Amino acid sequence: MNIFTKLVSLLKSETEMVPNPIDDSARVKYGSLHVSKQLDTFLREEVVNGINIQPSLFWKSLESILDTFGPKNIELLAKRESLQKQIDNWHLERKGQEHNALEYKNFLKEIGYLLEEGDDFSIETSDVDPEIKTIAGPQLVVPVSNARFALNAANARWGSLYDALYGTDVISEEDGAERVGGYNPERGNKVIAFAKNFLNETVPLKDGSYEDAISFMILGESLQVELSDGTRSELKNTNQYIGFAGDISNPTGILLKNNNLHLEIQIDKDHNIGMEDPAGIKDVLVESAITTIQDCEDSVAAVDAADKVVVYRNWLGLMKGDLKETFIKGGSEMTRSLNSDRSYTSKDNKKLNLPGRSLMLVRNVGHLMTNPAVLDKNGNEIPEGILDAMFTICISKHDLERSGDYSNSRKGSIYIVKPKMHGPKEVKFTCDLFAAVEKELSIKPLSVKIGIMDEERRTTVNLKECIRIAKDRVIFINTGFLDRTGDEIHTSMEAGPMIPKAEMKQQPWISAYEDWNVDTGLQTGFKGKAQIGKGMWAMPDEMLEMYNTKAMHPSAGANCAWVPSPTAASLHVIHYHQILVSSEQESIASRPKASLDDILTIPVMSDPGTLSAEDIQTELDNNVQGILGYVVRWIDSGVGCSKVPDINNVGLMEDRATCRISSQHIANWLHHDLCSKDQVIETMKKMAVIVDEQNASDSTYKNMAPSFDGAAFIAACDLAVEGRTQPSGYTEPILHSKRLEFKA
Repeated sequence: MNIFTKLVSLLKSETEMVPNPIDDSARVKYGSLHVSKQLDTFLREEVVNGINIQPSLFWKSLESILDTFGPKNIELLAKRESLQKQIDNWHLERKGQEHNALEYKNFLKEIGYLLEEGDDFSIETSDVDPEIKTIAGPQLVVPVSNARFALNAANARWGSLYDALYGTDVISEEDGAERVGGYNPERGNKVIAFAKNFLNETVPLKDGSYEDAISFMILGESLQVELSDGTRSELKNTNQYIGFAGDISNPTGILLKNNNLHLEIQIDKDHNIGMEDPAGIKDVLVESAITTIQDCEDSVAAVDAADKVVVYRNWLGLMKGDLKETFIKGGSEMTRSLNSDRSYTSKDNKKLNLPGRSLMLVRNVGHLMTNPAVLDKNGNEIPEGILDAMFTICISKHDLERSGDYSNSRKGSIYIVKPKMHGPKEVKFTCDLFAAVEKELSIKPLSVKIGIMDEERRTTVNLKECIRIAKDRVIFINTGFLDRTGDEIHTSMEAGPMIPKAEMKQQPWISAYEDWNVDTGLQTGFKGKAQIGKGMWAMPDEMLEMYNTKAMHPSAGANCAWVPSPTAASLHVIHYHQILVSSEQESIASRPKASLDDILTIPVMSDPGTLSAEDIQTELDNNVQGILGYVVRWIDSGVGCSKVPDINNVGLMEDRATCRISSQHIANWLHHDLCSKDQVIETMKKMAVIVDEQNASDSTYKNMAPSFDGAAFIAACDLAVEGRTQPSGYTEPILHSKRLEFKA
């Protein structure tokens, strides 16, 4: 029985249910709850220390919340399936007929899938940090289960532009500028030229250029730059000078600001780079990842109490400021911890501290999954989203009460991103849940803010009403192509075979969806109050292509967009210096709103017969290889997000969203007889050999071929073959089941 079936079965009265046997040898009983000893020990010995919460009160509060919200959670999931069944039947009844868009839209209204929009309003969220309200910039998403990655992301608030350029393909390797060996002066010269051109465009001098600078001087509240011809210049916009680091007579850093983003020209004439520069410039430090989502969901593989403790412990370390990770790099042991704030002297000679870390949000799981870390009185796993809310909010009290050395939210807020919600009622459930946890844990009402991930079609078409429900908590909406496409395919599974995956981004629904999200955010008052986000750049090694194309996100009115690494953040931030997002939003607000009819255009093939057998096999190869490359790491190694080589050996960032779209696409073609089950399985076997070869250098890797009987291979096959019957097309039930099987 899969997890979803178990949940829906709970809709029956308790008298009809036979409780599951509970082995309490590894559990502690609190009221009706049976809690993993490992999770309970973590709570008692680590979580509640310093925030005046008794463990027994915590578990009693969770029990009370589950009594109220557990049945509601189940009802919401049952509603999803009821609507899906009605949509499936609508398409089946009209099979072979030409699609009637108006009739379809009216049908969606009749069944309550598509709601009427209410009057205009503006969000009213208070106590929001400027990183979310007014600073536009890159956003990292990182698995909080990996302490090293979590620390790297938190510390990516500031990054070296020189390093980001030197180590990536943004700088050409032509003319002797190869990335080989130690420091290559030819490559270094190209880096410096790029960086100084960036300064000329971003914080230009009134006269001359940064190539001509030979020294920086602080005179009163003014920055003076001495040029090689003996003249002096100041900034073209003197307000861009903010302050300095070091001594006023010998500054080690010049702090500047553009489009609400800081950058620091670092000066050190004894440094091996600075000593070669006429002005002693050794680097340009740029404010990079302004916000970071520490992820408990799509990028992690957390299936039991042991996994959840790792996730929650790292979030606790981030909120207390004491997270550390020791590792071996280059043969030497290193310990990473959180960066301190950065200290400067302002131009009016006052102390100025700037945050040294990204503002951190935490992504909880959605409403679907359960977790065996806590069982109810009938021996059933409790909803993982409710468990996440209790733990991540409780842990965040450490930040609210400033019990650690570092603060995250200076406004006293907790930021939770909530994924995979379907429509306004599910958003209301989340807001009510947050309110209940606040009350139980004696946290000021409305301290917990919500980020609404617009990645399910029912949320997209009702986005304004979703925001209305959360208008006093919402701080974030974003688009997510991969999950949104997976839901698009699953929702319209019976409408017909979908177009090839590579063509999806050229379809009317996707561009309308992207515009609709921005239009709705601006319509509901997000400008200057909350984030409108865009999706991930999936190729971490293709930074030149990212640099050449990702300016489209701030141009589209998004004040944050996802990047795959701190290095990518330091490069993508250049776009936010080039484009003032608030100005773009002003222009966008006056355009006609994107078309709902376009959003409801189903991406089915007009004539599947135009696909050759070779076309179909190529599509299968691509989808299957991506699924296997991701799933084998998820099941065998518990890695929820990683750079996985695609069929052409291009490294792509993969998480459950990418797996969802690929598995749903295969399931759709399989359902409509474009391919057969035998063909899918044979393709799985063929691609498993390739994936094994791609992982040959990993000594811990377990080959899938030639036995093809491991949990990972079976999970990948199940995702494709059983994809049509999975709740909303999600991958989690199968992945969790097989990972637990592997761990056992």
